[in-house]
Amino acid sequence: MTSARLRVLLILAALIGVAAIAYAMGRRSPEAVPPRATGQRPTLLLLTSLPLMFGEGFSLEGGGSPALKALETRYRVAPISVADPAELGKGRLLLMAHPLAQPAEDLVRLNQWVRGGGRVLLLADPMLEWPSDRPPGDPLRPPPMFMDTGLLAHWGLRLDAPDERGPRLRKLGGYDVLTASSGSLFGTCDISNDRLVAHCSIGKGKATVVADADVLDVQNLDGPTRHNLDAVLAELARLERS
Repeated sequence: MTSARLRVLLILAALIGVAAIAYAMGRRSPEAVPPRATGQRPTLLLLTSLPLMFGEGFSLEGGGSPALKALETRYRVAPISVADPAELGKGRLLLMAHPLAQPAEDLVRLNQWVRGGGRVLLLADPMLEWPSDRPPGDPLRPPPMFMDTGLLAHWGLRLDAPDERGPRLRKLGGYDVLTASSGSLFGTCDISNDRLVAHCSIGKGKATVVADADVLDVQNLDGPTRHNLDAVLAELARLERS
């Protein structure tokens, strides 16, 4: 082999190595959102039908779900039961994690709260896979799908159910996350390429909508869930900065 040809091969090998490193760095997950000191944690309102605060039996044993423990590293989590002005007035940041259907008047007030400067992360699941020991129809069992009564359409969005059930890796907050039978979002907001996430500007406020709530169920999802909760914290942090 001539020295000129050897130099060419070495240059090509070096270029391939640089490209491989750049590709790996491009796929590297972002830095995790850091925890906050106890006295620096703002209020996070939580409206959910999921067993995040307690188990299905409402027992205090266990100290809450892994999702709750992750949220509590950065927030004082304040559960609310309805999206009315008295409850929404307790904070500026709201996590709606697959909530029960809200009365029409409360949805009007929620929309007004967001337009006035509120921030909301809505996990709206069109096909919830979260396991439950409660029988179908039990009012304490999470609904099988997000009970939308016009809120998404009012924000210019449409939520479609998946064509096929099952786990799927998708992008959230810059991370690869595992979802379960996640849906797809369409509309006028800034929607991610895989249609999992919509970032919406609504008046003076912001709404982030995610077409999956099973992303919080890191105990039962069958697959890599290492960054699921990091991704949720990243989306909440984005809302705080916006």
